Amino acid sequence: MSHHEEKNPVHGVMAKFSNSDVLIAAAEKVRDEGYTATDAYSPVPVHGLFEAIGGKRSLLPYMVLAGGLIGGFSGFAMQTWINVEAYPLNVGGRPFFSWPSFIPVTFECTILGAALTAVFGMFGLNKLPEPFHPVFNASDFHEATNDKYFLIIEASDEKFDEGEVTRLLEGLNPDKVETVMA
Repeated sequence: MSHHEEKNPVHGVMAKFSNSDVLIAAAEKVRDEGYTATDAYSPVPVHGLFEAIGGKRSLLPYMVLAGGLIGGFSGFAMQTWINVEAYPLNVGGRPFFSWPSFIPVTFECTILGAALTAVFGMFGLNKLPEPFHPVFNASDFHEATNDKYFLIIEASDEKFDEGEVTRLLEGLNPDKVETVMA
């Protein structure tokens, strides 16, 4: 066997549904069967869909908190270093370490750190920019922006077996089931 293994050209198996209730029921059944590498696509937000596919909480809130704390600490440390060590000025007899005057800049640096972390963290966690995704290869996927709902079980799932997944999805009352190529 060659040390270069060929990538599996199958991205997953996708089912098309005509309404959100059927999609949620199908997603719950797929989750209950133990599949974890799943995703759902819909033309409108569907309440409960994230939980139905077994979605995991995002790391983004923790990243934003860390970015804000780092920004605030950096702003405070910068002002302390400038006013106490690098360029101490006696202005009106105030002490060099006059922390109440540091609060506005510290606040703004906290907001800046959190905002930049939110933007770049969101891009990173969403793997953006991604101009092409394999689900675009599905023949009817363009209907996801109009009135159809889609559920995919990806080939990266540990339990993935194309035949088994196809039979599972066909038993969930879809309009269509198809294999999506990578």
